[in-house]
Amino acid sequence: MKQHQSTIQPLQKHSLRSRLNWKGELIMATAPTLVILAVLALVEVLSRQRLLFASLASSAFLIYLDPQHATNTVRTLVIAQTMAAIIGFIAFLILGSGYISGGVAMIITIILMILLNVMHPPAVSTSLSFALRAGNESNLILFGLAVGVTAVLVGLERLALWLLIHLGNQ
Repeated sequence: MKQHQSTIQPLQKHSLRSRLNWKGELIMATAPTLVILAVLALVEVLSRQRLLFASLASSAFLIYLDPQHATNTVRTLVIAQTMAAIIGFIAFLILGSGYISGGVAMIITIILMILLNVMHPPAVSTSLSFALRAGNESNLILFGLAVGVTAVLVGLERLALWLLIHLGNQ
């Protein structure tokens, strides 16, 4: 079985990216901003549970900040966020909406992220959101779709970083 890189450390052959000039930083910030605006528009059309998707904005910002960090891989993002949503939703179904439900969901999410090596801090907020505000199953499906869209952001940010590095050196 292949051993995965720890999600609390940078990927191999990775160094923290240097701060770009203001134009480069704006270019890097454009993709996450557009992705989150698209997700919000999708949520507005299909659901009124806007707060369930707030943690994806944090995911997008982490991806912008360091798209090559193991915390921001597609695997880590998808597993952690999806798992957290499901755990939060189950806690809501079993315990109802409240602090006990939120606390249980958060603790289980943190433990599983550590055990599965899928540390993605915004997923903790996801578990709380679903435990405190989950209203129906369609929100879980919609959240899964939004996670998929956000996962595309990983590729977009890596492409943008590659373009900035290679076009900037010419």
